[in-house]
Amino acid sequence: MRRAATALLALIGVVGIAFFAMGFYSQTGKAPGLVSGQLTPCPTKPNCVNSESAPTDDHAIAALTIPTGLGDDPLQFAKQKIEEMGGQVKLLENDYLAAEFTSGFFGFVDDLELRRHGNNAVLHVRSSSRAGYSDWGVNRKRVEALRAKMAEPVNTP
Repeated sequence: MRRAATALLALIGVVGIAFFAMGFYSQTGKAPGLVSGQLTPCPTKPNCVNSESAPTDDHAIAALTIPTGLGDDPLQFAKQKIEEMGGQVKLLENDYLAAEFTSGFFGFVDDLELRRHGNNAVLHVRSSSRAGYSDWGVNRKRVEALRAKMAEPVNTP
């Protein structure tokens, strides 16, 4: 019994150290950016969603609708909403935004990227974990939370 408890504690310790190491590793990267003018495709791991994926792809998610009345800079509005959600915008230029979300305990970093699609009223979105395999749907939920925040009424002075 004592040997089993010791082995269990050792296993928990090793797993904990591995999670902290992966969290630290994820803090050293950056958003993958654009590839040929589009958001980087998701890897095969189930910890990523992308509105530019094929509709039959498990990574597919609907693009974000730009609310009317925002003028020419919907990414500024999205930046505000992302920061309200606890994200940190790391890059905002032209028609592209890159933000990071960091988990509380292990410090895992997830990337959220937006790309304005020309004159269309949509923002393509990609949300992905930098480390690990599964995210238990966190990135999909984050995009849906951003979608809900983007749909809130716009306060204009």
